[in-house]
Amino acid sequence: MIVRSIEDIKGTAQDVMTPNWVSRRLLLARDGMGFSLHETTIFAGTETHIHYQHHLEAVYCITGEGEVVTVADGRVHAISPGVMYALNHHDEHYLRAYRDLRLVCVFNPPLTGREVHDEQGVYPLLNEIAG
Repeated sequence: MIVRSIEDIKGTAQDVMTPNWVSRRLLLARDGMGFSLHETTIFAGTETHIHYQHHLEAVYCITGEGEVVTVADGRVHAISPGVMYALNHHDEHYLRAYRDLRLVCVFNPPLTGREVHDEQGVYPLLNEIAG
């Protein structure tokens, strides 16, 4: 059994911060679950370009307010507590936070914990043996 808390993650290599967000990575590839699990806060007033070409992601909003704008069609989807969105087609999008968004995120394949977005909004596909 794996038991971790956000407090266990803070200040470790699994606590990844950029100017737009902080991602606390609770489960990673090395845990062998087949997915990774993160608590991510997107900071109010930011816009993040994201295009996961190698990963599928599901996101569930716990608190905050923002929107997701899909690049392909320009559709705007409001994000607020209780809303889930899934990037089931590697959807390129912009994530905007009007109030800090606290999100629970699941990735497949699982992240290793070292990923950050590149200039195209992509997480690289890093291989790590689970175990």
